Amino acid sequence: MRKSVKIIGLIAAVAAFFVLSYVLYQQLTKAYKPQGERLATPAAQSAAPADDQTDDADNSVPAPDFTVLDTQGNSVKLSDYFGRPIVLNFWASWCPPCKGEMPDFQTVFEEMGTDVQFLMVNMTDGSRETVDTAKAFLDTSGYTFPVLFDTQQDAAYQYGVSSIPTTLFIDTDGNVVAGAEGAVDEATLRKGIGMIAPAE
Repeated sequence: MRKSVKIIGLIAAVAAFFVLSYVLYQQLTKAYKPQGERLATPAAQSAAPADDQTDDADNSVPAPDFTVLDTQGNSVKLSDYFGRPIVLNFWASWCPPCKGEMPDFQTVFEEMGTDVQFLMVNMTDGSRETVDTAKAFLDTSGYTFPVLFDTQQDAAYQYGVSSIPTTLFIDTDGNVVAGAEGAVDEATLRKGIGMIAPAE
């Protein structure tokens, strides 16, 4: 009986991963850099071509909740931050593309951090990345954006994160509106934020 429950759970987890991945990255907008960096928006399957879809179409999906640790070691949930636009980024200090995009995140955070909730989720696996190594990197680099530690891989599991960096843009209602797999530049970061926090 226990074995059957585990198998069913595993199948459900794999299915959830593929569904979320498909929904988040199915409909790609135009490239923002010559290298092909793209910002993806979730889109339900539709018989109509992407060019025929109206701007009024609801392209968002509910953001899966997760539990991680803050810098003080307290457990926090993603849903604790709902009510504000959220920039959710998955990273690690050993990841060159992650480190490459961080100056742009810091710049935009310093400008918009009171209006937009930045959540930089460290992929803290306990071996390649620990809380100590991540904090040491942050201290050395002087970054001040909010950092959370995914010590139990709950966040990574809920979002099916298989490569980093990965960035998601979540609106005030707790829906994923857009996402990007791979490093993003400042222009793309601002584009994503514009989709969850339109200028008044």
